[in-house]
Amino acid sequence: MNKEVDIQSIKGNPKNPRQISPEKLENLKGSIAGFTKMMKIRPIVVNEDMVILGGHQRLAACKELG
Repeated sequence: MNKEVDIQSIKGNPKNPRQISPEKLENLKGSIAGFTKMMKIRPIVVNEDMVILGGHQRLAACKELG
């Protein structure tokens, strides 16, 4: 079930092994800004405690985009 939530309530997963370079983060921000439906197609997935299971990089990009 897709449900919109306050972005500030989402918590990063301390076990997330992935990192993103500043250049790739800029590219991701451009992709999200240019194709706003992306977040509906590939949402950030969280567990019941609002800890990210998938989408750490998209969350970082969205936070920077405001």
